[in-house]
Amino acid sequence: MTEQTELDDIDRRILSELQNDGRIRNNELADRVGLSPPASRRRVRALRERGVVKTIRATLDEKQLGYEVTSFVTIQLQSQSQATVQAFQSAIAEIPLVQQCWSLSGEADFLLKCVAFSVEGMHQQLLQFAAMPSVRNIRSLPVLGVAKDAPLPIPDFPAASTPVE
Repeated sequence: MTEQTELDDIDRRILSELQNDGRIRNNELADRVGLSPPASRRRVRALRERGVVKTIRATLDEKQLGYEVTSFVTIQLQSQSQATVQAFQSAIAEIPLVQQCWSLSGEADFLLKCVAFSVEGMHQQLLQFAAMPSVRNIRSLPVLGVAKDAPLPIPDFPAASTPVE
């Protein structure tokens, strides 16, 4: 970790509390981590400014909103040129049902998390991906269920000294 992202014990406790409840009131957060409310507010603001806390938002239940199908989709492009990759990323950014898009190294170039109202809707999405220029290969991995959805572990020591397992 760089000096800019080093975390002390209070920062780690704040991050843990925010991951568990992003709507926690500052007074309660301050109590839980042993700070005054103004000091707590300053710490949270500093964590946001440093980019440690990217955003705080609600996690919605896809099924409650009618999205019956979640699928991970791998995409392999015909070329990994900067222009091809940027064009693909721009196209994907315009598709609202693509929830996340990760750039990969290895057999696939991208991993997408997609939702759809139905299997037919997911099929139409896959056809849309296939019609994009420079797409070589598509694989869809339909989700049957979520086995784990945990908060990010907060490190208590610098990453540079993290032992390799």
